[in-house]
Amino acid sequence: PSRREYGLMVTFYARRGDMHRARETFESMRARGIEPSAHVYTSLIHAYAVGRDMEEALSCVRRMKDEGIEMTLVTYSIIVGGFAKLGNAQAADDWFKDAKERHTTLNAIIYGNIIYAHCQTCNMDRAEALVREMEESGIDAPIDIYHTMMDGYTIIGNENKCLIVFERLKECGFTPSIISYGCLMNLYTKIGKVSKAVAVSKMMESSGIKHNMKTYSMLINGYIKLKDWANAFAIFEDLIKDGLKPDVILYNNIIRAFCGMGNMDRAIRTVKEMQKERHRPTTRTFMPIIHGFARAGEMRKSLEVFDRMRMSGCIPTVHTYNALILGLVEKRQMEKAVEILDEMALAGVSPNEHTYTSIMHGYASLGDTGKAFEYFTKLRNEGLELDVYTYEALLKACCKSGRMQSALAVTKEMSAQKIPRNTFVYNILIDGWARRGDVWEAADLMQQMKREGVQPDIHTYTSFINSCCKAGDMPRAMKTIGDMEALGVKPNVKTYTTLIHGWARASLPEKALKCFEQMKLAGLKPDKAVYHCLMTSLLSRATVAEAYIYSGVLSICREMIESGLTIDMGTAVHWSKCLRKIERTGGELTEALQKTFPPDWNSRHTSDVDSNVDTNDESDISGDDEDIHFADRTDVNDDNYDDNDDDDADLNHKSWF
Repeated sequence: PSRREYGLMVTFYARRGDMHRARETFESMRARGIEPSAHVYTSLIHAYAVGRDMEEALSCVRRMKDEGIEMTLVTYSIIVGGFAKLGNAQAADDWFKDAKERHTTLNAIIYGNIIYAHCQTCNMDRAEALVREMEESGIDAPIDIYHTMMDGYTIIGNENKCLIVFERLKECGFTPSIISYGCLMNLYTKIGKVSKAVAVSKMMESSGIKHNMKTYSMLINGYIKLKDWANAFAIFEDLIKDGLKPDVILYNNIIRAFCGMGNMDRAIRTVKEMQKERHRPTTRTFMPIIHGFARAGEMRKSLEVFDRMRMSGCIPTVHTYNALILGLVEKRQMEKAVEILDEMALAGVSPNEHTYTSIMHGYASLGDTGKAFEYFTKLRNEGLELDVYTYEALLKACCKSGRMQSALAVTKEMSAQKIPRNTFVYNILIDGWARRGDVWEAADLMQQMKREGVQPDIHTYTSFINSCCKAGDMPRAMKTIGDMEALGVKPNVKTYTTLIHGWARASLPEKALKCFEQMKLAGLKPDKAVYHCLMTSLLSRATVAEAYIYSGVLSICREMIESGLTIDMGTAVHWSKCLRKIERTGGELTEALQKTFPPDWNSRHTSDVDSNVDTNDESDISGDDEDIHFADRTDVNDDNYDDNDDDDADLNHKSWF
């Protein structure tokens, strides 16, 4: 074979990324006494660059120089592109500068590679400068560079700049391709604007471009992130109708969607369908199913899926075990979660920082500071990375158990480790002080957030309002509502519930009722906790207040009945005691309120309530902490109140929703 034929073989293997065969062919050529040219060396370097082995690629460059062979512009372009794929923008920039020194004219390919390097590392200012430099040199940017810039703006979530590049692409005479539209769809799905992504897909279809697997996957992923399972499945059905066959990644996403909506049987059937289509499941296929069953407390089924995964040839990784542990932690089954650690040790799988952090969060939710610190010590002793999530778990444990001095010690250690405090960390601390009703400490933390440039979110404001309410400082609580609205942060149901709680504590049910009306005007739907808090407040004042209290009680009863809400037996007992003080022989209030009681109320509890009512027992209907106990459990992690969140949740006749 001649040098040309050997060169073609090296090029063939290089395009496939088969660097071993490329090297073997190269050495075979040299063994026959044929000296490699710059083209053959460049092909070999290309093979190593595709295989992401830049050390060997650079060793080939050194051999070229030793043999007196000059690097061509193509060689430089391949090296710059190789470092760009590895995310090493600095090395790519160094070789690009070297190419500029040795070659008077550059081309669009090497510019495209260096621009890609900076876009992938989010250095968009440098990428923009390179585009300008290229245009000033008289080099026309190909459509690929526009796509690279759009992808870079997608990574940093800059919608405006991405749209500007898209419009510029059209102005320069390029017809948007499926990649152009795909870049826009990817942007919108990543920033949570799936409706705009759908609009872009319709625009693409109207221009005669059909969807491919990637564009469909983007839309499905966007809906899955929003937990909009119905639309995710609708897109999947469209994909099947178009005759496209799902790949492993798409099957994995659909399985994740089924698990997210709790349809575990359908998720398992999808795995079987996947295997029928000769797709081999991966650990990512089984992880959401394992986690879903563990989260539902069905450990037997979770372990069955775990065994099926092994039988399918998938070796359990630390991430698979973490899925089991996370599911158990979410159900507060900490003993079983710790047992998984023993199984990991038997399987020879070492826990990582996520494993220990999940367990720490579990104990933190229970307020078990000792156990949380125990696993923190294990994590540190094993040399694993201590990140902000690890310290969040510790802070949560301290604040949950009321050990605020320990929480402050943790924040000092964070500062020593140079780990910045984010919004979530401040939320935990403010919530901790709010539980104690210490509005001054909470206010100091709010000021610290502003000084450090950390933006408060809805959880931050709600926790601070809770601290104001507990301290009885309702004017400050209302001022905070105004401040947050001025910054564009709208109160949510929890925020209004906390305010209603505050007015109830202040024995001002008329203010609580006004706050309730404002919440409905804001378009928010009251939940059980809101109704419970408001009703308890009104009933506690019904014997001494004006007629509006009676009309308020009747109005809330009607809303609860229309919404199909029924209270639990403990709450029914408590409200019945209040009613007996208002209407001893029954009446309109009693008749309306009893429609919200459990169905078996009359048969099981009427006689007990009649015999146990104490007309002088004001402690049961006062506006103290126990009556509206749920508002003390503001948890920055959760979207709903949780009965297990407080140590005093075992009050016998005041069970909350």
